Amino acid sequence: MNATTEYSTKRTIGYSALLLLATMIWGAAFVAQSTGGELIGPYSFSSIRFLIAGVLLLIIALIRKKKVKRNFKTLILGGVLAGLFLALATNLQQLGLHFGTTAGKAGFITATYIVLVPVAGLLIFKKKSGWNIWIGIAIALVSLYLLCVNESFTFLLSDLLVLGCAIVFTFQILTIDKFAPLTDPFELSCVQFLTCGIVSAIPMIIFEIAKTPTEWASSFANLDAWIPLLYAALLSSGVAYTLQTVGQRWVKPSLAALLMSFESVFAALSGWIILHESLTTREIIGCALMFVAVVIAQIPFNKIKKNNNIENKEKEENNGTKTNDNNCD
Repeated sequence: MNATTEYSTKRTIGYSALLLLATMIWGAAFVAQSTGGELIGPYSFSSIRFLIAGVLLLIIALIRKKKVKRNFKTLILGGVLAGLFLALATNLQQLGLHFGTTAGKAGFITATYIVLVPVAGLLIFKKKSGWNIWIGIAIALVSLYLLCVNESFTFLLSDLLVLGCAIVFTFQILTIDKFAPLTDPFELSCVQFLTCGIVSAIPMIIFEIAKTPTEWASSFANLDAWIPLLYAALLSSGVAYTLQTVGQRWVKPSLAALLMSFESVFAALSGWIILHESLTTREIIGCALMFVAVVIAQIPFNKIKKNNNIENKEKEENNGTKTNDNNCD
């Protein structure tokens, strides 16, 4: 393996680890979203968590005063576009949880974007994925079937809302993939969060504050509402989405989607441990299959094959040189 390829592979593995860490945080956030959304309302939870995260990143950005060449037009365009997709996806997910989808099930339905991202990337941006990605997707689909579809092959309305979230998240991931390499990922996350928080504030005011202002305000007096809200704002939004933006600079969107879909496993485990949601044998098998899918997707088979071909060719050339030298003697 030459130095360039080795560096590239190590870099991809390192940034893949950042995405995997983000999925762990997101997985536990399904529990926070489920409990917090019930206490203060789904739109309020979405709006306030992202406004807190956006303001926090803005303060950090002003403190660090990093000198970077920035194109404000690209930064605003990418951040606002990603923020609009994030607002729609997050609120669909929050509504699905509000109307009855369990934290674990919501995590796995959301993970269907692993299928949509490489397909959309191929159709829109002509980005091809390796065959190991498609094998991982096939295994992940079986995993999602085991976890999400019951014996009568039906989805509840709440499940369909979460499925809509997965569709929109596809475009959020592709937007980040498009703009993250063109601007500072930290600042891109900041614009994205502020946009999402402001957009989510519109239904919050109309459907939650305007209807019951006194009850809405009193819900924030409960400490149980602030714990999941701050977790979602500081860790799930501020940390995890920034890790996504940074990680996607060096990881292909199809692989990034598979890595981030592993949040479904952490969501199921968190729901089981914290909310005491039961995991059947069928669901445990689904979790195991998702793990297998992610591992297969990360193995760079094409690079390994290419490097082996290069090494074999070099050996043949060396052998040929030695043979010629012997003939000369």
